[in-house]
Amino acid sequence: QVQLVESGGGLVQPGGSLRLSCAASGFTFSTYTMSWHRQAPGKERELVASISYTGRLTNYGDSVRGRFTISRDNDKNTVYLQMNSLKPEDTAVYYCKRVSPNAEVWGQGTLVTVSS
Repeated sequence: QVQLVESGGGLVQPGGSLRLSCAASGFTFSTYTMSWHRQAPGKERELVASISYTGRLTNYGDSVRGRFTISRDNDKNTVYLQMNSLKPEDTAVYYCKRVSPNAEVWGQGTLVTVSS
């Protein structure tokens, strides 16, 4: 069964940090590009970051570039999102995704709330 399970969300103060994890199972993780997306209340889902299957290539949304870092551990079948200098506008449900033209898979999401 193909599955993505996110964890690491929670409540953090502005300026703080969180690290999200996405554990993959049921497929050959090391052969897929992976990405993180987020959806804030009342807004469309947006791309946060993506990482190639080797981990050598990364891409970031303009709103998080320089503050967030995506990484992966192919031995652990896990992709990470390190989030620093968090702002209230980063509050959203964060989802990881297996990138595939014909067979994309989404996790269930993890809520990040940035508030004092």
